[in-house]
Amino acid sequence: MGLLDKLTGTKHPDEGVVPRSAEEVRTALLGLDRPDAPYVIRDGAPEGADLVAEWRVRDPAWENFFVRSQLSRAVRIRMRLVQDGHQVRALEEGWEVTRVGNPPRLAISKQYTRGPDRTVSRRYTVQRGDSGGLEATETFRFDSGELRNPLRDAVLTSGWTWRSVVFGKL
Repeated sequence: MGLLDKLTGTKHPDEGVVPRSAEEVRTALLGLDRPDAPYVIRDGAPEGADLVAEWRVRDPAWENFFVRSQLSRAVRIRMRLVQDGHQVRALEEGWEVTRVGNPPRLAISKQYTRGPDRTVSRRYTVQRGDSGGLEATETFRFDSGELRNPLRDAVLTSGWTWRSVVFGKL
């Protein structure tokens, strides 16, 4: 792995993993989409990609989760499956998110970034433990890696390279 690969988050499959077909990779990625996941994976043709994965920020069933998480960024990953070279080119895009109104709801700003990023939000409760001392217990955790990591792992186990795009076209 070169320095640029490390900086962009590009990962290569393990040696000896036989690359699957593009359709099998697509099926594996779409197979990660489940109703209980805080993200959706769908066809990306309207966005100029093969597939798109994004947080369910505007989904009413998930909005409370994202408000509680104190989410500061909405993330979308556009993916292009490139049969030549067996790689998935992934463009990670992010927008700042704010809470507005009462009750609060999420609003996406026009501030835009591109390239791999990581947001982690944790909430702790401090209370007295059995020994009488103060103990901090994690009561809530949100990690934006929960979107990228399953996608990347599915690509790598399919024998393809996960190539993050920072500059240029998808």
